[in-house]
Amino acid sequence: MTHRHHDKHRRRLLQALGGTGVLAGLEALLPAYARARNGHHLTETAARVPGGAARDVTMDIHIRRETIDIAGGQASAITMNHSLPGPLVELWEGKNALLRVHNHLDESTSIHWHGILLPFTMDGVPGVAFPGIPAGDVFEAHFPVRQYGTYWYHSHTGFQEQIGQTGPIVIHPENPEDHISADREYVVMLNDWTFEDPHRLMAKLKKMSDYYNFSERTVADLVEDVSKAGWGATLRERLAWGNMRMSPRDIADVTGYTYTYLMNGMHPEANWTGLFKPGERVRLRVINGSAMSYFNVRIPGLPMTVVQADGQNVEPVETDEFQIGVAETYDVIVQPKADTAYTLMAESMDRSGYARGTLAPRLGMAAAVPPLREQPNRTMVDMGMDMGGMHQSGHGKKGTAAMSKEGHAMDGMGHSGHDMGGMKHGDHPRSGMGADDSIAMMEPAGPIVARHGPDWHGPGNITVAEVQRDRLAERGTGLQDAPHRVLTYSQLRNTKPMADRREPSYTVELHLTGNMDRYMWSFDGVKYTDADSPIDFPYGERVRLIMVNDTMMEHPIHLHGMFMELENDQGDRLPFKHTISVLPGSRVSLLVTANEPGRWAFHCHFLYHMEAGMFRVVRVIPGNDKGEHDA
Repeated sequence: MTHRHHDKHRRRLLQALGGTGVLAGLEALLPAYARARNGHHLTETAARVPGGAARDVTMDIHIRRETIDIAGGQASAITMNHSLPGPLVELWEGKNALLRVHNHLDESTSIHWHGILLPFTMDGVPGVAFPGIPAGDVFEAHFPVRQYGTYWYHSHTGFQEQIGQTGPIVIHPENPEDHISADREYVVMLNDWTFEDPHRLMAKLKKMSDYYNFSERTVADLVEDVSKAGWGATLRERLAWGNMRMSPRDIADVTGYTYTYLMNGMHPEANWTGLFKPGERVRLRVINGSAMSYFNVRIPGLPMTVVQADGQNVEPVETDEFQIGVAETYDVIVQPKADTAYTLMAESMDRSGYARGTLAPRLGMAAAVPPLREQPNRTMVDMGMDMGGMHQSGHGKKGTAAMSKEGHAMDGMGHSGHDMGGMKHGDHPRSGMGADDSIAMMEPAGPIVARHGPDWHGPGNITVAEVQRDRLAERGTGLQDAPHRVLTYSQLRNTKPMADRREPSYTVELHLTGNMDRYMWSFDGVKYTDADSPIDFPYGERVRLIMVNDTMMEHPIHLHGMFMELENDQGDRLPFKHTISVLPGSRVSLLVTANEPGRWAFHCHFLYHMEAGMFRVVRVIPGNDKGEHDA
């Protein structure tokens, strides 16, 4: 409780200092793209992407541990070129990059160039692509630049990413047809900062997975649920969550209780500001470089046009808000026409805090900061509940539900997709919720596209989603009832037809698995240290990668070295993704052309999930095997 009281005191101090403007001078180690070149006060150059003539780039990045002023406190952090986040790496497609990484730490380190196509030995993952960069050593990443777009870089060693080792990458296109017209361009990098030692944070999660969750349901919530669904449905729904040892308020593992959310290295009260002239087209390159936090991004009063996702151009989609998963990037165009300030709001998905900045015609202007919205709840859909088949004829059963590891049906219904009676789990009692009274506990959801087989994925998994949904057209968690437009994956459409139109000759299906109660995370119930072989993609083949989320939270899954094409019903214009947010109880399908030989990391980009074991290696090798392959 002492820490919690200290945290509240620190936030009050930040708010008071923010009102005086003093905080602008406390951000001593902001990167050049987030501060003035000649002082601490923001100028017209703040966070702007310089641009210029296409050229080869040689750049030195020096990694150090330094004591810095950040978020109203002082901390030991990892900086790059004396800044946090690190310096902007600006490259040009069709040219060459030589990036020299100098390790001034007393321990090994690494940098992964997230989303960048390059030889696997330069990808920056210790133990997979190279041994790491020893203390006092220099590593050179030298590669031709083969793409354009907004990306980022970060450490792939231990918890270094959490304590500052991240930075943005901008690559300008070679072809004029790929150029997006804008009068100004700003990097908007989002991070989550904690003053806690990440190793202690991880230890707390292992002992009590909801340690940072102070928004559990209350008696008032119980009364509200009873008024909506009645006593029977409410109590049975409570029992269902209890059987899973989870709460519908388990939205984020790590929350604003310990995190301060940063925009370009600045906390909300410091108010990062990007300038514009009314009528200009302003490009915002939004990067989620956080360790564990999803953000809902909006600019009240100003529509946004999404023009790029994960560095690749998409056909413009006008929207009012988008959810950005960890490691994703979205580029948006805004065109403020009024001579007024606008708040750039990045609210954490669990509504425990926010990062924010301002777009304004002049320095010193600010707009109202919207209050945090009500915290969302997980629903029966996130459990893998079958809503649509609740009164199926011919089966004598009412529907399907997720099942807990111990065999409890999450809603007490029978199973219409598979006979579970022969399983060892089937002899346990069920909670007894019926289809009619449980429907009030659900949200609209995408169609059921598959049902779970008999594999429970071993002791590393506590539940399976009996039904798997296509949720690409659904809004992100907490945005279902937003009274404005919200971007969905189904709206993303590539500006160009896909180059590889072959039918997949190889299929890999992976299940995202976990045990929240014991804080275990894995693929197919197997953590990385227990995996006996890599996942093989035959070189040159077209591969269909299917992911099924058997857990009840989102997972941002990242494939190194290659882009994935999301099968979202956009014909031959499937969008490219390097990171895909897989919603609970959902099934996603992606296509990969395995044309980048080597060993590539494949993992959940929640840092603490990856460290707990949700990590594998994809090996692109020559091979003649075709057909199904379950890794």
